[in-house]
Amino acid sequence: MLWLKAGVSCISSFVFLARSNPASAVTDAATSRAHGRLLDQQDILDADLEQYKAACPDYRHYSAYPHRPYSQGPLGLPFQRPSQYCRTFSSPLVEKVIDDITSRMKDKDLARIFENAFPNTLDTTVKWHVDGTDKKKFKAKYGHGHKSAAQWEGPQSFIVTGDINAEWLRDSTNQLAQYQALAKTDKKLEDLILGAINTQAEFVIESPYCNAFQPPPPSHLPHTANGQEDFVHPAYEPSYVFECKYELDSLASFLALSNQFHKSTGSTAFLGPRWYHALDTLMEVLKEQTKPTFQPETGQYQRNEYTFRRKTDAGTETLSLAGIGNPLRNGTGLIRSAFRPSDDATILGFFIPANAMIAVELKRTAQLVQAAGKEDLAKVMLDKAQSVEKGVWEHGVVSHKTYGQVFAYEVDGYGSSIMMDDANLPSLLALPLMGFLEASNTVYKNTRRMILEREGNPYYLQGRSIEGIGGPHIGVQNVWPMSLLVRAMTSDDDIEIMEALLSVRNSSRMGLVHETIDVNRITEYTRSWFAWANSVFAQTILDLVARKPYLLFGGTAEPYVVE
Repeated sequence: MLWLKAGVSCISSFVFLARSNPASAVTDAATSRAHGRLLDQQDILDADLEQYKAACPDYRHYSAYPHRPYSQGPLGLPFQRPSQYCRTFSSPLVEKVIDDITSRMKDKDLARIFENAFPNTLDTTVKWHVDGTDKKKFKAKYGHGHKSAAQWEGPQSFIVTGDINAEWLRDSTNQLAQYQALAKTDKKLEDLILGAINTQAEFVIESPYCNAFQPPPPSHLPHTANGQEDFVHPAYEPSYVFECKYELDSLASFLALSNQFHKSTGSTAFLGPRWYHALDTLMEVLKEQTKPTFQPETGQYQRNEYTFRRKTDAGTETLSLAGIGNPLRNGTGLIRSAFRPSDDATILGFFIPANAMIAVELKRTAQLVQAAGKEDLAKVMLDKAQSVEKGVWEHGVVSHKTYGQVFAYEVDGYGSSIMMDDANLPSLLALPLMGFLEASNTVYKNTRRMILEREGNPYYLQGRSIEGIGGPHIGVQNVWPMSLLVRAMTSDDDIEIMEALLSVRNSSRMGLVHETIDVNRITEYTRSWFAWANSVFAQTILDLVARKPYLLFGGTAEPYVVE
């Protein structure tokens, strides 16, 4: 693999030289011919660029090894961006932001991580994008056998999570978030994000209870089996769906992607029949998942529309009680979520962070559709948002003997609660970032203190090398850098912010932000390529250069606002 990467690097360098400096290319070609390896200069110049793209290394392997040049900081972090010919999408405006910010950053190791992380989604995860200018309609049978000429019209974008060739609704929304502010001045980015909205809409229409999806049929990309044996209702088409864990925050993320795009660009180009179809489908799921386990009038059990069973020996990977999960009470106003954003099963189905998120996004979407003349739909959505928000405050807030009034992580409406927080977003720590409340809110401040202490949060993990919030998905010895980044973005304390940021820097020895870090061995991590985490790092840097520029630029630096 090292030889392959060296060969690809050589090819990429040669192509670049041949196009920009023929004389240098001839010299390189002579050297290469001496080894019997490369084509001559004219062959390179005349060849289709696609043949060189075909030689690009798999980024899963490429990201696991360091590449020159190294940063000028004490950690000497590697440059992990693929060759420009191997990148899946490009934006001159993104490159300008990288140059603007990294040239001013005092800490050259942090600058290198930003240089790698900010474009990581564009560089590596845009597996399919069409701009919608091809008017030929793709007509085929999809999913459960229905046909629609309106499917896959307009721009489309398939954004994978990183090392898994599938798109998670939640991940892809977060992966694109740092580019939203640029979309109003960069037409290519606007088209990419519009395509992502359109593609997510198709996913929601087809399988609204599912969280992760295969490449769209018109992409002609190969599908990936998840290797699990699942029994799910409603049934889904495996060639369309990668995994079907019902997570409330996935549906909230579809709304968030649309709302962020509209806020940044003012565009309503996505407001077509397919998007409204997806919205109607989403609202029906929310209605179904508000139902209690037992009928209010008779007390008789009523089967939930969604059930999930997996053959596994991990309790976090399946739902109890033959796939229905623990009972939930009537009349709370809350919406059930079978799984958490970590893809772990909920213990108590009223998952508070996702309910907070859906309440916020429903309100924002109600304003959007009202402005588009959909008064009745806007009212339905606003009523639902207010009901969920009320439920969060009435049932999600509990009295803790040490911390006072705090948010629980999960509740069931009967009085039971799970007191913890998980690193994955949405989380209790991230409630201000969602727009659910201000960081100065007393209940939030109490909750924040609880979840950032070992005595209050069973998943606040400490070791010899690093400390922070983890979660059951990987285990009790792994901190998720994402939690430290959210801690920085929700704090106004300069010391706390820099301690969190430097912990992430010190654990990113490959120049990228990983999924998790071993609390006792800072060089041991899971997933060398995890685009969501890199996006959260980029969002943190963008937040700080706008909010507290002196922390990264020094002195009396002026704020840098991306727009």
